[in-house]
Amino acid sequence: MENEKINIVIVDDHPIVIEGLKMLLNSQPFFNIAGSFTSGAETISFIRSQMVDIILLDITLPDANGTELCREIKKISPNTSVIMFSNRSERSIIMQSIQNGASGYLLKNTSIDELVICIRGALSGDIVFCNETKQIISRPSQQDLPTPRLTKREKQILQMVAQGKTSNTIAEELFLSPLTVDTHRKNLLQKFQAKNSTELINLAVQQQLIEK
Repeated sequence: MENEKINIVIVDDHPIVIEGLKMLLNSQPFFNIAGSFTSGAETISFIRSQMVDIILLDITLPDANGTELCREIKKISPNTSVIMFSNRSERSIIMQSIQNGASGYLLKNTSIDELVICIRGALSGDIVFCNETKQIISRPSQQDLPTPRLTKREKQILQMVAQGKTSNTIAEELFLSPLTVDTHRKNLLQKFQAKNSTELINLAVQQQLIEK
C-alpha cells in the first residue's frame, strides 16, 4: 500500500476522542478516515458495504463490548485489521482482544508516532502493542503465579481485611499491636504481589482463599 490511501475507521463512544484522532491521522499523507462511529451497530453496517483497512476500536461502547465486536468484525471482514484503542489496561482484556482477532492493543496515551508505526505494522500482518501494553502483557498473570502459602494468622488477618476492618480494629480483636498487624498486611501484599488492599482482596478471591 505504498501509494494507496489506507482507509481507517474510528470507533469510540466519545466524539471528542474521534475528532482528536481524525486531526492527528489526517496529518499523515497516506491515511484516509473512511468513517467514524460511536456505536457497534453503525460500525457493522458500514463494514458490510465498505472496504476498510484499519479499525481503531474502543472497548466501551453504548451498545457493544469492543472485544466481542472485534470478533464479529473479523467474521464479516477478515482482511480488516482491528486495533483496540482504549483506556482499559487489564491484562485479561488485552489477551481476550487478541484471542478474538484483534491485530493489536494500544492505550489512549499512545503517541502519534507510535500509533502510525502500529497501524503500518498491523497492515503488514504483525500483532502490535504500544510500549505500555507490552509491559503489561510481559508480566505473569495471576493464573501463572503459584498460590501464596499463608500462615494461619495471615489467613485470619486477610479475611478481616476483606471485611473492611482497620489495622487498629484487627489488633484489638486479635490482641495484637497495630504494628504487628501492619507487618502482616505488608507481608500479604508482598506474597500476592498486590499494590494495595483492594487488589489484595481481589486476588485472594480469585485464588479462592477467601469469600468476598
